[in-house]
This record gives sequence, structure tokens and C-alpha cells, in this order.
Amino acid sequence: MQFTETELKGVWLIEPAPVVDDRGSFTRLFCEKEMADCGLATRFVQHSRAHSVKKGTLRGLHFQDDPYAEVKLVSCVRGAIFDVVVDLRPNSPTRHRWLGFELTPSNMRQVYIPAGFAHGLQTLTDDAEVAYLISQFYTPHASTGVRYNDPAFSIAWPLMPTAMSERDRTWPLLKQRTAAAAL
Repeated sequence: MQFTETELKGVWLIEPAPVVDDRGSFTRLFCEKEMADCGLATRFVQHSRAHSVKKGTLRGLHFQDDPYAEVKLVSCVRGAIFDVVVDLRPNSPTRHRWLGFELTPSNMRQVYIPAGFAHGLQTLTDDAEVAYLISQFYTPHASTGVRYNDPAFSIAWPLMPTAMSERDRTWPLLKQRTAAAAL
């Protein structure tokens, strides 16, 4: 496995290295030792999947508030997605910056998302499926988000959204969250 830390400290692109022979291939997708050697979390208490029917479906930008902040390891197991992370860490020099990654079953890339980041994705194909390893249990009262089209981030989504939950469509803008926190 190849581990590449991105310009957003703590976000890693993980690229498995398949072993190929005349039978096909074998690929290790997770190795506790290799992840720990990079200083990454290795305990995941939930494994979830999200299936999206339509190309252009947008999910996010989601996160859980402290003390329930999550680490996620995300991969695409069917179709293709544009996976986005946004740095929301208060003292980070890259606060409010974002990165996007194309994830597909054929490139087998995984994105390691540390606590303190919002996460979202957009499907690039119909019938896309995403797998998540998650370090914290889902805690409904801590589950929150920021709006996908917030001008504070100016995310360059590849497509116009074709499907989105009402919740994702109406998350507060960052300046609204900041103003509410100051009260």
C-alpha cells in the first residue's frame, strides 16, 4: 500500500498495490501496522455503505461535533465518485481549504479523513456505492454539517447536483454556524 499525505495535514490518499497473476489479483485494503506506522487511527467501530442511484447525487458536507468527531476511511466500490474533504479545524493553517479525489473500484484509492474535517461526495456515475470505515459510533445529536455550496469553501463540484437530501441542501453556511456559536 502506498500512503501519501496531502497538503491538508492529516488527510491521506491510500493507494493499494494489487498483486496480479494469471488468476487475477489480490489486494490488501487495510493493514493496521502500515496505518499505525503513518500515525493513522486503526480502530473503526462502524463499517457503512451508501448507495446512490443517480449520477450527480450529492451527499454532505457532514461531520460530528466533539467529543464524537470521526475519522473516516472512504472508498468507492461501484461506479465513481468525487470525494471532498474540508478542513474545519480551528487552529489549522489550512482551515476552510478543501481537496477533492476521484475514487473508483478500478483505481482502488481510499481517502483517510481525520477528525475535524467535513466530508462530502458527488456521484460521477449512476448506481455508485461508497464504503466507509468510521472510528466513532453514529451519534445523532452530534451529527451536523455545512452547506455544499458555501462560498467560504468555493468547492468546484464536477456536476450540478441531481439529487440531494433536504438536510444537506439546507445546512447552515459557515458564517451562520460561526455567528450562532458566538451567542
